[in-house]
Amino acid sequence: MADRLTQLQDTVNMQAEHFCNAIGIIQQTSYPSKFPNFDRTGSQTPVQNSQQEDYAQLFAQLISRCAKDIDTLIESLPNDDSSIEMQNQSLKRLEVENQEAAERLEEIVDKGELLLEKIQSALEDIAQAQLDMQITMKDNSNINK
Repeated sequence: MADRLTQLQDTVNMQAEHFCNAIGIIQQTSYPSKFPNFDRTGSQTPVQNSQQEDYAQLFAQLISRCAKDIDTLIESLPNDDSSIEMQNQSLKRLEVENQEAAERLEEIVDKGELLLEKIQSALEDIAQAQLDMQITMKDNSNINK
């Protein structure tokens, strides 16, 4: 996930894209109008009014939602006034949490090493018992012969 400034930049770019597309649709669906004292000949072919309203509604929603996202992202940025103090406090808190996590990890590793030693000892005992059993079985089979 990107940091807040990158998210803000992406959202501003998206807003610019919405504005650009909205203007493109307006240009595409609008028809020329006559100006007073200016005679221009040309055909006027109006586009369906409901289609224009649909586009207007769609882009109004997209632009307003994007504007809300921009406001939210801006509000989530840290203030300049307390940023150094807050960063120092945050770093101290993170350092304490990191130290606690390191201690817990060290305890878990120690417990794991003890458990591993017990398991290895048990496996050695099992292997020795199997060897002893095989030797005893060979001796018994040699005696019986």
